[in-house]
Amino acid sequence: MYPEDRVLVGVIKRKRDLDLLQQQHWYRVPQGRAPKGIYAEYVAFFLSRAFKDLNGGIHYYARRTGVELARRRDLLPDEASHPRADAVYYKLQLAEIRRKDPPVLNEKSRAISFVYTTWDRFSAARVIDDLYSEADFYVDRVYHALERRGVRSEQVWEASRSSDDGGAQIHVKCARGTIIATTGSPEEHRIPLPVSSGEKGIRASVDTILAAIRAHGGPLMANLPIEG
Repeated sequence: MYPEDRVLVGVIKRKRDLDLLQQQHWYRVPQGRAPKGIYAEYVAFFLSRAFKDLNGGIHYYARRTGVELARRRDLLPDEASHPRADAVYYKLQLAEIRRKDPPVLNEKSRAISFVYTTWDRFSAARVIDDLYSEADFYVDRVYHALERRGVRSEQVWEASRSSDDGGAQIHVKCARGTIIATTGSPEEHRIPLPVSSGEKGIRASVDTILAAIRAHGGPLMANLPIEG
């Protein structure tokens, strides 16, 4: 592994999914959560509930060896009546499942869905906050502020980028195009996010994005499952 290798942190909520991970070495991600594909050399797993002493931490990771698209009903044929049985998922194939020792703990009970980080951050991390770059931390706060205002956006992590064209980002699909706010270099038609500006900057960023959403005809609504 290299320091710049990308690590996707996913969530496991069910014991059955942890069993599949450990016995069959694969993990699923809804395609809608990563419409441009998954670019990560490693995958780590946050256990959110049903695991007793392991709850609220990242205890396992693995190197990704492959990826394919499949419907949920084909991945989990005995759950064919599930509401998302026809939904398409990435099936991530994995090498040996390894323990993260010490684990990465969620001491602040931060809401976790998917997090992209780098190998050097992940290997040194002791708490969830250690996974975030400064730009990702700022964008994460803007993302949740928008969510509290009823706006569904896509958070694009620095480490998830397949190209190096501009930092962490927020994307909002609107009736008249997609709004992009970025911590990267200022570009035409993109909203700059001033990472070092603190709470005042976050409020200003949210207000600017909301104004842009209104100017673009309002947000398109989408229902993206976190897991399942």
